[in-house]
Amino acid sequence: MEKDNLFRKTNQKLTAEDIAMLSPLQLAYIGDAVYELLVRTYLLQKKLPVNKLHKATIEYVKAKAQANIVHILEEDLSEEEQTIVKKGRNAKSHTMPKNANMIDYKYATGFEALIGYLYLQKKDERISEIFEMISNMDIE
Repeated sequence: MEKDNLFRKTNQKLTAEDIAMLSPLQLAYIGDAVYELLVRTYLLQKKLPVNKLHKATIEYVKAKAQANIVHILEEDLSEEEQTIVKKGRNAKSHTMPKNANMIDYKYATGFEALIGYLYLQKKDERISEIFEMISNMDIE
């Protein structure tokens, strides 16, 4: 862990027990932000104009794409990771998705919960491995 990592400095007080007590929707809340930042940073390498960057980002972060990612990665996830995805998928959300069907939305929530969990557990190498797999797949 880098001492000067701003993002890690914001996560020094949460213990493993604290993280285990977070709801799947809280994990997804963090995971959504972490994943979007990864996607945006990855797409910068493509040297696209900003409007195309935005459209490309949507292709990765929309619920349908995240649901597809979960299905493709399923066999590459550990038992613990699969459990986090299932908890996120089964979480009772009080919102309805605007641009997705409910099943995709639930799987996307599971994916985001996994990313949030890994981030809070400081498992950056695992996030990197997963993102590497994602960047090599056709998510459509």
